[in-house]
Amino acid sequence: MATKSFLGTGWSFPPTFLENLETVQMVTDEEDIEQSLRILLSTYPGERITNLEYGCDLRSMILQPFNSATDARIRDIITMAIMYFEPRVKLNEIKIDSTSERDGLLKIKLFYTVIKTNIRYNIVYPFYKIEGTSIKESDAVFF
Repeated sequence: MATKSFLGTGWSFPPTFLENLETVQMVTDEEDIEQSLRILLSTYPGERITNLEYGCDLRSMILQPFNSATDARIRDIITMAIMYFEPRVKLNEIKIDSTSERDGLLKIKLFYTVIKTNIRYNIVYPFYKIEGTSIKESDAVFF
């Protein structure tokens, strides 16, 4: 019998089905929290039918030029989402690496503490500001 995790247990993301056990692969503890944070940052409010408020409104920042106002807004959006939807962590710091912004990528670095264990962790969340495509501007057809 498996022991119950005091930090939480959930489906792995993306869901992986274990054919030999006829079940879904599960994750626990810090891995569950990390995947939960990634899901939260990737979910737009209104996408979850069972909880329309759940999510993080980063998508509203896609077409915004990166400047100090955008930086502050992104930090606020993330802070509020984590405060409301991930009670297992205390957010310590958010750093936004904009060195790849011209390529449409912001690297959002989250530094957080798991409250029950008082252990610090960090993740880097890639926020893509443009849709992925292999079309070069010289190949594009404009109407």
